[in-house]
Amino acid sequence: MDKVILKVKRLNNNKDLPLPSYQSGGSSGLDLCAAVNKEITLQPGDIKLIPTGLSVSLPEGYEAQIRPRSGLALRYGLGFVNAPGTIDADYRGEIGVIAINWGKKSLTIKRGDRIAQMVIHTVSRAIVEEVNELDSTDRGNGGFGHSGV
Repeated sequence: MDKVILKVKRLNNNKDLPLPSYQSGGSSGLDLCAAVNKEITLQPGDIKLIPTGLSVSLPEGYEAQIRPRSGLALRYGLGFVNAPGTIDADYRGEIGVIAINWGKKSLTIKRGDRIAQMVIHTVSRAIVEEVNELDSTDRGNGGFGHSGV
């Protein structure tokens, strides 16, 4: 298993919130908590930025993907507008979660609620090469649903 050092900085007055952590030995994602100063209520369809009170430093060649937690998605319809969100290795600002309530009821987020998970991935850098023709495949340029799905 690949291990990488994730440097985490708590911002402002967030010493009371836990650092990102894995909740089980087999977890892929580190849970992130809401760093809201007062409760935030998302009505159905609402989109709001939820702060985590954290910034991170990743080694070059890695990214952090911010994803919804499946339990919150199932129980309340909580999702992220840009899922997964990407934290680049050179970004040092606060991690924020662009949350949306896709559910049918209002959802209240409180300080310290586990609202997201952060998965660390390696990154490949593409070398862009312009060509006149692409190699052919059986699918070709078939559009959405072309493969039978």
